[in-house]
Amino acid sequence: MTSWLVLQLADSAFPTGGFAHSAGLEAAVQAGALGSLEQWLAELVDQTAHGQLPFVAAVHDEPERLAELDALVRAMLWSQVAARASRAQGRALLDVAARSFGHEVLAEARARLAKQQLDGHLAPVFGFVTRALGVTRGDALATFLHLAVRGALSAAVRLGCAGPAEAQALHHRLHPVLDAALARAHTLTVDDVAQTAPLVELYQATHDQLYSRLFQS
Repeated sequence: MTSWLVLQLADSAFPTGGFAHSAGLEAAVQAGALGSLEQWLAELVDQTAHGQLPFVAAVHDEPERLAELDALVRAMLWSQVAARASRAQGRALLDVAARSFGHEVLAEARARLAKQQLDGHLAPVFGFVTRALGVTRGDALATFLHLAVRGALSAAVRLGCAGPAEAQALHHRLHPVLDAALARAHTLTVDDVAQTAPLVELYQATHDQLYSRLFQS
């Protein structure tokens, strides 16, 4: 059966602010450090699978751990740029989901966020929201991974690194990479969280020092 809800969450019209972020791509481009866009995207996929999907999965499995794992993400994100982007998108997701879908558990979490009882980081919030909405664990992980790639490809087009059609061809070629990353993610726990592409994060950390920029991160 078609999951209209998953398609809605993955739609660019769902206003979580993801298109305001480049995941470090803009900084890498301005530093002249971007070699192969396809390789950069593959590294981003692997990093997302190892660094964020375990939190999505853990909160989806045990939504009562939202505050605990949200705090753990806060402690592990050393870059203020990455932390700010994670909070901005997570808070927007929780706010829009609570107002759009009318689930009491989402409204309660939104109220906790307003009281500053949560930081609202994206990965744990995504796991919480998808669990509350009845999205399966597998669909939640796949959607999160898809959104990471879609956002980066959108940024690449706006930065002039690829044309719209070329970006779609890149996305298609990355399907085996996405499949492999998703398969690995199903076996990972929070104890396995790792940074697999440190240069991606290092360039992202320099974003606030750029003289001019299109993106928030």
